[in-house]
This record gives sequence, C-alpha cells and structure tokens, in this order.
Amino acid sequence: MEGPLSNNGLCELRNLQELDLSVNTCEGILPPCLSNLTSLRVLDLSANQFTGDVSIIISNLTSLTHINLQNNHFQGLFSFSSLANHSKLEVLELGDNKLEVETDDYSNSRAPKFQLKVLGLSNCNLTGEIPKFLFHQYKLREIDLSHNNLTGVFPYCLLNNNPRLEVLNLRNNSFTGQFDLSPRLNTSIILMDVSANYFHGQLQENISMSLPYISYLNLSTNSFKGILPSSLCNMSALKILDLSVNMFSGEVPKELVSGCINLNILKLSRNKFHGQILSTHFNLTNLQALYLDDNQFSGILSNTISESSELFALDISNNYFSGVITSWISNMTDLHAVIMRNNYFKGRLPCELPIGELLDVSHNSLSGSLPSCSNQLTYIYLQANKFTGPIPNAFVNSSSLLILDVRDNSLSGKIPNGISALSDLRVLLLRGNHLNGLIPNQLCKLNKISLMDLSNNSFSGSIPRCISNIFFGKIGPNDLVLLDIRYYVNTFEVDKKAEAEFVTKRRASSYKGDIINFMSGLDLSCNNLTGEIPHELGELVEILALNLSHNQLKGSIPRAFSRLTQIESLDLSYNKLSGVIPIELIDLNFLEVFSVAHNNLSGKTPDMKAQFSTFDGSSYEGNPYLCGPQLEKNCTTIVQSPNTPTTISEESEAKWYEIDPEAFYVTFYVSYVMFLLALASVLGINPYWRRRWFNFIEECMYSSYYFASDAIYKLLAR
Repeated sequence: MEGPLSNNGLCELRNLQELDLSVNTCEGILPPCLSNLTSLRVLDLSANQFTGDVSIIISNLTSLTHINLQNNHFQGLFSFSSLANHSKLEVLELGDNKLEVETDDYSNSRAPKFQLKVLGLSNCNLTGEIPKFLFHQYKLREIDLSHNNLTGVFPYCLLNNNPRLEVLNLRNNSFTGQFDLSPRLNTSIILMDVSANYFHGQLQENISMSLPYISYLNLSTNSFKGILPSSLCNMSALKILDLSVNMFSGEVPKELVSGCINLNILKLSRNKFHGQILSTHFNLTNLQALYLDDNQFSGILSNTISESSELFALDISNNYFSGVITSWISNMTDLHAVIMRNNYFKGRLPCELPIGELLDVSHNSLSGSLPSCSNQLTYIYLQANKFTGPIPNAFVNSSSLLILDVRDNSLSGKIPNGISALSDLRVLLLRGNHLNGLIPNQLCKLNKISLMDLSNNSFSGSIPRCISNIFFGKIGPNDLVLLDIRYYVNTFEVDKKAEAEFVTKRRASSYKGDIINFMSGLDLSCNNLTGEIPHELGELVEILALNLSHNQLKGSIPRAFSRLTQIESLDLSYNKLSGVIPIELIDLNFLEVFSVAHNNLSGKTPDMKAQFSTFDGSSYEGNPYLCGPQLEKNCTTIVQSPNTPTTISEESEAKWYEIDPEAFYVTFYVSYVMFLLALASVLGINPYWRRRWFNFIEECMYSSYYFASDAIYKLLAR
C-alpha cells in the first residue's frame, strides 16, 4: 500500500479490534476520524511514512493494548499524560520517529494505570535520568531505550522490579559508572546491549551468575578495562559476545575459547589483548564470525581454527600474528571475508582461495607470484607485500570484482588484456609496482571505474584517448553499488565497509563504504608517458582529481580542461609542457590544488581571481619564461633567454611574450630587400654619390689589405 490513508469507510468500522498497516509505504497524516474506532485493541502502523501529530487520536482509543508507531515520520509532542486512561495497554513502541516524547513524573499516588510488557522508545529525544514511570512497571519483558541521551548509572531497578525481563537495550546513551550486577538479580535476561555508553571499571568475576541464560551480550564502545573473567565461559547459552572498543587487556581466558561452544560471533576488536588466542585450546566449533583486529595478539595461524567449519568472517588485522598462511584455509568453504592485514605473515598465498567476497592480506611479508587460480572475490586487498611476477589473467577473471588493490608490491610485466572482463570494477589501484609497457586500451572498457591509480610504475607511450569513456564519477542512480559487506547472524549485524586509499590534494585519503561511489580520480603520475595530453580528458566532467605529474608529456595544456568543472586537484608538474596556461582554467571554481611547476611554459600566469588567488609561486616555479605576480616577475619587462648574450632595451614597446617569430622573420627580410633596392636606386641616379661610394669601398679594401699585411709581418717577425 502507498500514498495517503484516506477514510474510504475505514472510520465506519466501529467494531474493528485490530488494524495492522505495518511495513507499507503509506504517507501523510492519519484521518482524525480514526479516533472514533473505540473498540480498537491493536494499532500497528510501523514501518511506513506517516507524518503529523498522532497523540490526539491515541488518547481517545482507551481500549488499546498494543500500540506500534515506530519507523515513521510522526512529529510533535507525545506526552504520556495522553495514556492516562489506557489501563489495558501492554505494548508501546514509539521509536525512530521525529517525536519529542515527554514522560511525566509519576508519584505512588499517580502511578500509571497500565502495566507494560514491551516498551520501545528508541531515538525519542529522551534526556536526563530513566523516566520515573518505569519505577511502577513490574511486568516488562522487553525495554528499548537506545539512541537517546539518558544519563545516570545502570538502572538496576528495572531488573529488580521486572523479574521476567528478557531484553534490555540501552545502546548509545550517556550512562556511566560501574557495571556490577548482583548474582541472581535477574535470571531471565536473554539479550542485553549497553554499548556506546561510558561504563568503566572491570567486569565482575561472577558475571555469569547474574546472566546465566543470556544469549546476546554487547558491552562494546565503553571504557571497561582489566582482564576478562574466566566465568564468561559458564554462560552456556551465549551465542553473540561483543567486547570491542574498550580497554580490556591481558590474555583471553582459555576457558572462553574452549568452553563457549555455542558462540556464533566473537568480537574482541580494538582492545589491548595479547598472547596466543589461536592455540590448541581454541575449540569454538560453531563460530561464524571472529573479529580480533587491532589488538596485540601473536603466534601463528593455528589449524585449530579450521574446526570452525561455519566460519564466514575472519578479521585478525593489526596484530602480531606470524608464520605462513597455510593451505587449510582452502577447506573453509563458507568463508566470505578474510582480513589479515598488518601482521607478519610470510610465504606464498595459497591458490585455493574459497573466499566469497573479501580478501585483505595487505601489509605483510607475503612473497612469490600471485595465485593463478580463479575465484569469485568482490574485494581484493594485497597491497604492501612482496609479490612478484605478472598479474595473472585468471586473477582478474572474476566478473563480480569491485575493488582490486595490489599497490606497493614488486609486480612486473604488462597489464593483462583479460582485465577488460572486470566489467563492474569500481576501484583499480596498481600504484608502486614495476609494471611496464603501454597503458592498454582494454582499460577503457572498464567504464564504471571511479578511482584508478597507475602511478609509480614504468608505463610508457601515450595516454589512451579512450580513457574519456570511463565514468570517473559520472554515474547515475542505477549505477550505484553497495560497497559494504553486511551479514546478519541471529539479528546481529556484521558490517565491514569496503575501503580505497587514493592520493589527492597532495595527501593520501581513505574512502570507506558507499562514499567510494562519489569519489573519482585518475593518477598516472611518476611513469614514462610521452606525447601530448589528449584533449579528450576534458570530457571527464565529473572527475575530482587528475594527476599527470612526473612524466615526459609535451605540447600545450588542453583548453578543454576548462570543462572539468568539478575538479578539485589538478597536477601537471614535472613534464615538458610548453605554450601558455589557458586563461579559461580560471573558471574552475572548485580547484583547491593546482600545479604546473617545472615545465617549459611561457607567458603570463592566470589572473589572481577566484580559486587562482589561492595559488602561490610554488604552483608555477621551474618555468623560466612564465611571469606574473605569483612569481614576482614583471611581465612588462622582457625576459632574457639563457642563450641570448645581449640585453634588449627596456624601451621596446612590444612585450616579449607577444612576438610572433614568423611575422618577425618576414618583416626583417622584406625590410632588408627594400633597403638594398633603395641604395641601388640612389647610386644609379646620382653619379657623385656613386663615385663617393666606390671610393669608400676602395679605401676599405686597401685598409683591410694593409691591416692584414702588417699583422702577418709582425707575427712572422716573432
């Protein structure tokens, strides 16, 4: 269903008891006549696009037991006083709207008439301490107060007053203090999420006695410290444990990795754990996702992890693991993501890679040639290793590949022609290798690329004109792709954002997730490219960064570059470009970095207007025939060429950069011929001047003769 909810007889259903419109695309305000449905017990409008004030309608429906308005655009003030007569109310879910929920201060004499079982107030702009009306609730099963700004200590009263409480979600608030739960305080808790708060201190040793049946425990993004209690393994029903982004230290208890056999997801990321967690004691056979990144773990990648046959995500990056990546990984047929970056692995990469989407083993010491086997990877990160040899054809034979990053290795040879099969490729990063040969035209078939970095190699020849066929940011809504890996295990979201590093504006920036769709750049710097810059590059109208520096490009700067209206960084330095800087470039209003330094450009620098007023002499240095205020060189003064021994008078009216060489030579020869003709005419008409001219020539000849004779005589006399 979509569109506004009109009456259409709905308000005439006076005996209607249940109205469920959830998960549609209905919009607009609710018909006021809905308040006439006084027999209504269940009202579920969740996951739509309704707007307006709903509190007046709700206040009249006193028979309601179930109210679910979450995931809409309702707005205005919603006061709990409107529920004063709702004695039968058991379920109230208002989360993820634009409501400003006001919870009234209840005393014992003014206790609410309802006893809730489910309360959902996520993202309802709640501030201060826990709402006091909760002190009078004794039948609660689920409480969701996440994504607010509630303060104070952990609300132990909720657990004391509600012995049947199963779900407690306090995520993303401002609670602080210790997190000490009394033993047997509440044995019914199945899910507890207190992540993204300010809890601190150590976890109590007997925490398992307080939460014996818990299945989901999320304590991430707090300030917990100290070692983990070994009693965690006594939570026999625990399936998801997230302790990431804290200050835990020490070794992970052996009991945890050997006794919690029902664990599906274990997240210990971004702590200070050390030691060998992947030892022979590791026995989490039901594990589906393991995140150990950003710790100080060491040791080898033990084969014991291969017993976790359902593992689909493994992230052990930024640790001190070492040894080789053994071939047992080929038996992990369910793996979708393997991240082992920033460790000390060595040896060759196994060929039989079963990974479904992501392989990241960058920043290790892996060597040898790249595996020649084929796979269906979506993201490949192999940068900063010691891989050698060519890029195998089979390695680029995955039609689903979106990101290929093999930067900073020792790969050699040419780019394989088979790379044109990567029709969906969005990011190609080959920087810092020994690749050579021409840049193949096959790259132009990868027209969906947004980032291409071929810098710091040995490519030669000219820049292919067909590069203008590549999108480089010129994509429509239908071309956008989800650059995230996202899985759900028991409602727990496992999310890994795709990442691409690209140098722009003279600094390396990392772009993560869907932002890659909107970043575009081409870097061909530090190669041996020759020829002229193709004017077709001016058709890349959506590109944000273009770097052609440190090559041997010649010719002029294309005036078509003035069409690069979105560009923010343009670097043409250290080439052999000549001619003038096109004045049309001054229209590039978003240009933040610009350099044409160390070329053979001449003429006047662009006027210091708009963005060009921000560029100093470093953008133009190394061009001896450029002048302008940025270079502190006055353009009204004729600049002397290094090969000219004499100085041209400052009284010359013509500016040196305006002289046309062809016009100069034609004028000179015509003037010379006219002078000779005029002289001959004068000598032919006037005999007196003719005799004087011949006498002058004769005297010059005798003088030259006697001068030469005297010089020879003196030379022989010595």
